[in-house]
Amino acid sequence: MSRENMEDKFLELMEKIKRLEDELAFEIQKKEDEFLYEIHAKGVKFQRTAKIQHKLLVKKIRHYLRDAAVMNIVTAPVIYAVVVPALFLDLFLTAYQAVCFPIYGIPKVRRRDYIVTDRKYLHYLNLIEKINCYYCGYFNGLMGYGREMAGRTEQYWCPIKHARKLASIHGRYRNFFEYGDAGTYRKDLEKVRRKFDDLRAGENPVDNSGK
Repeated sequence: MSRENMEDKFLELMEKIKRLEDELAFEIQKKEDEFLYEIHAKGVKFQRTAKIQHKLLVKKIRHYLRDAAVMNIVTAPVIYAVVVPALFLDLFLTAYQAVCFPIYGIPKVRRRDYIVTDRKYLHYLNLIEKINCYYCGYFNGLMGYGREMAGRTEQYWCPIKHARKLASIHGRYRNFFEYGDAGTYRKDLEKVRRKFDDLRAGENPVDNSGK
């Protein structure tokens, strides 16, 4: 297969992934009607009937702790200890792009697109469950925030695909040069490292994963 055909096939697959992600997002939005909630700028609002039903399903904290596995309780401090380096990572990532991205000409990553903590509006969760969900949403969102930032940085400094198969790829990978294509790399490096028109057009990129 020629290099041009490989590139066309790769772009076709990436577009297919994007269409499937859009379809998934549409299906998720349909759940708003099914589970009686609306998404607003400042949060999520459930209808009164849903709130009443949710509050009936709250598990009291004493029952929650009574039914919890002993090792889950023992290991909880280990899980929450990771919040310390996570907060530092959050701070340094934000400072990094604030300082470097304007110099490189890379659009900044919007933190709010990745760190979403809306599970606090679920009335069937007790306080401990809400704290756990908040932490999970923050930490996983932070990883996505950092990965998108790293992907944009990689596109600027080293936009070359790997020869080995990756377990997952970030959203900027589709713009990279083929491994071993020295001529095109030298010819179009400056063009590719500044190829962020899709972001400047207002798109919200997502992390594309694949095996």
